[in-house]
Amino acid sequence: MAEPGPSRGTFVLAVNPCAGHGRALADAHRAAELLRTGGDEAVVLSAGDLGTLVELVRDRLRAHALTTRALVVVGGDGMVQAGLGVLVELAAQGVDLPLGVVPCGTGNDLARHFAVPLRDPVAAAGRILRRLDDPVPRRLDVGRVRFPDGRTSYFGTALCAGFDAVVNERANRWLRLSGSTKYLLAVLVEIVRLRTVHYRLDVEDAGGRRRTERREGVLLNVANTSSIGGGLPIVPGARADDGLLELFTVAPLGRARFLVLFPRLFSGRHVELQCVRTERVRSVVVDAPDVTAYADGERLGPLPARVDVLPAAVRVLA
Repeated sequence: MAEPGPSRGTFVLAVNPCAGHGRALADAHRAAELLRTGGDEAVVLSAGDLGTLVELVRDRLRAHALTTRALVVVGGDGMVQAGLGVLVELAAQGVDLPLGVVPCGTGNDLARHFAVPLRDPVAAAGRILRRLDDPVPRRLDVGRVRFPDGRTSYFGTALCAGFDAVVNERANRWLRLSGSTKYLLAVLVEIVRLRTVHYRLDVEDAGGRRRTERREGVLLNVANTSSIGGGLPIVPGARADDGLLELFTVAPLGRARFLVLFPRLFSGRHVELQCVRTERVRSVVVDAPDVTAYADGERLGPLPARVDVLPAAVRVLA
């Protein structure tokens, strides 16, 4: 193998050390080894908690923005979410750095949307290197969630605010399971508590028209990409680069009908049912009593929340 040439820049790898049942750090170093083959450096950043890690990454990127080739997140969708937040903040300051993903988490739904190799950090790193030289950079829309208390969060895949959020909360407690299996088991446990949620929605549709409506449902998603829960194609036709989000709801159902609906989620055939409604929107304010919002599998906080899209906010190497 040829000797690497002179260093051109640095890849910053941010690692959730708990991801992948503890194998994320090893995966990060395997990915870093490949990323160095072109003459670049690769720095692996890790910390015991996500807040500390985000601060480390933010400080590193601010101090070395001109020499940073990309931020590479190693973990699941929660780790991707954290990375997106940092990159969106930097973009607002005029620093446009790309995002690479080495999936090593529970759901990996953003990676699935872009067909990034799973459980293969070397292949994922190879994808990052190839995408660096794309003549037409791939951009990712980013969802933004704002709460009345001033907090702002970002997401790459979807915000959940219904039965799916409850399932997320249950699934996150099961550390030994992964992917759609964990999500499916959480569904089976929580279905005995299935309830109808009374939503108040302030919608700005794809054409810029605004309306306020009340809607009852058991599921509500505001999706940027196609799947949640480790590969369940909740909105099969979602695009991550159209400058819009998908407002997805399921009307009230009894437990028996819901169990009939659920298997269709694995094939995307649920969108054919009358109880399912999908609409492209620019933004939506979602409010409902006693409902906690999740995004990218991470707990955000209680509703209400304003959800909108930042079109083409981040360049993605996927």
